[in-house]
Amino acid sequence: MAKIKVNGINLYYELHGPEAAPVLVLNNGIIMNAATSWVYQTKTLSKGYRVLQYDCRGQGQSDHPEKGYSMAVHAEDLSGLLAGLGIQTAHIAGISYGGEVAQAFALDFPEKTRSLILVDTVCEVRPELRIVIQAWMDALRLGDPLGFFNATVPWNFSAEFIETNTALLEASKERYALLDFQAILRLCEAFLEVDFTSRLGEISAPTCIIVGGKDILKGLKYSQILFSGIPHAELHILDGAGHASCWERPEEFNSIVLGFLAKQSANEQRL
Repeated sequence: MAKIKVNGINLYYELHGPEAAPVLVLNNGIIMNAATSWVYQTKTLSKGYRVLQYDCRGQGQSDHPEKGYSMAVHAEDLSGLLAGLGIQTAHIAGISYGGEVAQAFALDFPEKTRSLILVDTVCEVRPELRIVIQAWMDALRLGDPLGFFNATVPWNFSAEFIETNTALLEASKERYALLDFQAILRLCEAFLEVDFTSRLGEISAPTCIIVGGKDILKGLKYSQILFSGIPHAELHILDGAGHASCWERPEEFNSIVLGFLAKQSANEQRL
């Protein structure tokens, strides 16, 4: 819907929902984008919240600079975006790569973080996950959209979702052909530097952790590390969902998010 200059780059963003409502920020996964990827969330979540969807640097319609990619920089970008929009505090949600951005934001800008929603995400990169991402990067370096599609889809969706959504996935091959492979490489490099585990105890915001029960990329073992390390956290498992749980189980996903946010509102009113 609009762009704003932050940290020397232009960030694309969309705002949905009542202007006076509490702000909920949705941070994208690595190959998601703000304009289309929250199709199952926007209408429902924006009934009671001012939903801010945006593309981080290197994603979608935001600028794709050649340098300056890290979780700390993403957090600074988001802080600048909120400031530019006159938003003092927000509920910060993120899936996968967006969940890692959300962690960085909560650690670096606790005063702006009302609560934290971490979905199918990690606070460290273990050897098996590193190999998967390096395989993705190999496909990106070849500049082969179909190769990148084949390398990523089995990790991003459950087998059941792939089997029952062949037409949807087939159509998405066209979107893969439009991706900026060099920008995604830079995002992957930033991801491989993620290491927040030792700092999880510093997160002061109430935290909701959501993970697909069949997420084989950033699954339950990673969510359990988050749950064990973050002081005020709750853990929800979406049975049958793969890594893209907001797509595979949207109704359950939205219900968990709204229930968690309602609890935060009630707690804030009691203070």
